Amino acid sequence: MAIDRHDQREALEEAEANAIGTEYLRADLLPPKASLATKDLLMQYLDQRILFYSKQDQEKIHDIHLKTDRLQNALWQEILPIARSNQTATIALTVSGMNDVLNSQGYVQASWWNRIPSTAWTLMTAIAICANLLVGFGARNFKKNIALFMIFPFVIAVSFFLIADIDSPRGGIIRIEPRNLITLKKILNPQINTQSPSSGSHSASP
Repeated sequence: MAIDRHDQREALEEAEANAIGTEYLRADLLPPKASLATKDLLMQYLDQRILFYSKQDQEKIHDIHLKTDRLQNALWQEILPIARSNQTATIALTVSGMNDVLNSQGYVQASWWNRIPSTAWTLMTAIAICANLLVGFGARNFKKNIALFMIFPFVIAVSFFLIADIDSPRGGIIRIEPRNLITLKKILNPQINTQSPSSGSHSASP
């Protein structure tokens, strides 16, 4: 259960990066002013999505959620008037892409809330306790083979640690890294820099 959820979270992070990258390109289909505004909002939104995957305290996480909600509303409000006044196939494609961006964040959040239920943890704990008790009751020459009888409890403890760690996407050792989102930001940054030429790029002739 923990590994399946971990793999699902990684797949959704990749899907979210693809949705944002696709919508960034589709923003070129909008009028120039709306296109620039949408791209700027998408870059701010991308920064917040990268922060979401980092290890943060609860107050910072709450702040990230608030900023994400505001940016989502701003992105939708940016394209909504254009979609209402210009109902063409290209605009519909842009609206569809924005819908994918907003939906992908919801899918990611749902997957992070989807944890191993407490009933499953209770069952595993009961099995581990019973198994260790059976090993203890069946022990012979415990003092001579004390290291041997410690192996089973150690293996159980390590297993529980790994399961709990994999099931905790934000904390622990095994975490979900926003590799695709970070890569997307590196790809999009040069495009932003080339939109505004430097004023000092031309030198005067002597």
